[in-house]
Amino acid sequence: MLACDVTRDGELERAAAQVRDAMGRIDVVVANAGFGVVGRVDRLTIEDYRRQFETNVFGVLRTIYATLHDLERTRGHLAILGSVSGHLATPGGSPYAMSKFAVRALAEALRNELSPGGVAVTLLSPGFVESEIRLVDNQGRLKTADRDAVPKWLRMRSDTAARKIVTAIEHRRREVVITGHGKVLVFVARHCPGLMSVLVSLSGYRGRADPGRL
Repeated sequence: MLACDVTRDGELERAAAQVRDAMGRIDVVVANAGFGVVGRVDRLTIEDYRRQFETNVFGVLRTIYATLHDLERTRGHLAILGSVSGHLATPGGSPYAMSKFAVRALAEALRNELSPGGVAVTLLSPGFVESEIRLVDNQGRLKTADRDAVPKWLRMRSDTAARKIVTAIEHRRREVVITGHGKVLVFVARHCPGLMSVLVSLSGYRGRADPGRL
């Protein structure tokens, strides 16, 4: 396993070169790095939003620039991790939702740009999956002592989500919403946006708390 920081120029090029040396070619690239900045806009700063975009958006772009020529040579596959939050923005989650709306737009544009060269692009949009993302604070620090606020029954097992991702890549799917609840939310957000707005308002949902401030 190779470690690199997607917010630092040059690190992904170094990692890609090591992969080429070890494996000879790159056929599939998954742009997966990300975390979530949360909070009301009046309690966040421009720097909070910048930090969010540096990982979730520019980190994806750095991944693409470091490997695009490889994918063009192999007529390979680029998978971009979006989110249900890339279809539906909720209170207290504007930085994360903005970043995922941005990568959804990127995936849609690149799908048509890269297809003439044989490169497939898949947008993967998970809902709640078992991971550490909700235990990472606004500074990107993991709070291992905290518990996930999302109930276990609502979280998809990570190995199940991984199998769905692999299947989507194998079949060169355009977009896959990973979880059942995510599919429902995306459908309602797309086809009945007014209803979704009412449901969010009635739910009283105000977003999750930053683990660093608990």
